[in-house]
Amino acid sequence: MEPCWVGIDVAKDASVVAVIPQGDQWTVAHTPTALAELAQRLHVLRPQRIVLEASGGYQQPVVSALAAAELPVAVVNPRQVRDFARATGQLAKTDILDARVLAAFAQVIKVELRPLPDREARTLRALVARRRQIMEMLTAERNRLLQTEEAIRPSIRAVVEVLERQGNDLDDDVDQRLRTSPLWREGEDLLRSVPGVGPVTARALLAFLPELGRLNRKEVAKLVGVAPLNRDSGRWHGQRFVCGGRPAVRAPLYMAALGATERNPVIGAFYQRLLTAGKPKKVALTACMHKLLVILNAIVRDRQRWSAASLTS
Repeated sequence: MEPCWVGIDVAKDASVVAVIPQGDQWTVAHTPTALAELAQRLHVLRPQRIVLEASGGYQQPVVSALAAAELPVAVVNPRQVRDFARATGQLAKTDILDARVLAAFAQVIKVELRPLPDREARTLRALVARRRQIMEMLTAERNRLLQTEEAIRPSIRAVVEVLERQGNDLDDDVDQRLRTSPLWREGEDLLRSVPGVGPVTARALLAFLPELGRLNRKEVAKLVGVAPLNRDSGRWHGQRFVCGGRPAVRAPLYMAALGATERNPVIGAFYQRLLTAGKPKKVALTACMHKLLVILNAIVRDRQRWSAASLTS
């Protein structure tokens, strides 16, 4: 059978499927029966890759159905796909065109397949993400409380109380799930053994970076978005920069690195050395994020707590 690649453009209630080079395309509803039929049809085609964009969770039923059928499915960053479309001259945007672009992306880029999270992991990820949303709303309401008229402060205080209760409930729920999972309990214990890493950072890493400990130092840094990238051309050498990655990991990692500059002897000494060398604080902190991530990756990989791993970090 001729090799083929599949792109699936996901919407809320249905998805458009495109197959290249055969040129087949069709729409599938997000119902259990329709998705099961989709998996069977793709099994017959035996595609090299099936690519979808991350679409705010709408892609999850499709991905789950295809992964359960042991098909080679990968979820990619939408920004990468749009950059690819522009590079190939595809500026128009419709559901069918987007599905074709995804299929072409799968064929050209050779997307790496990674294990997809199971139901338990998806639940932990959703809980941690929801807690982050609650904390953002709570911060906004507390700021409003300081800046508003006295007449509406009772309303804001009531919202703050509700958000605080929900945040505490989510913390309790996450605690319970971590306690009942030996693997997650061990992972959190290893991560929190590192000075500067608290429960928020540890849980964000467990939820949003399941590859931690399975990749080498360069791969994990690039995946998170803290690997310095070159910007050179001929004799011109530009300043290296970081971009992309996973914001849900980078934000708590930044706070952990900031705390580690004072509490962690390895990160603190590294930070001061960079400042003494004339590096701006922002650059030094980014380098500390990179170093801290590399240390955490080694700790999870080797299953060694900080007291043992720090000797070789």
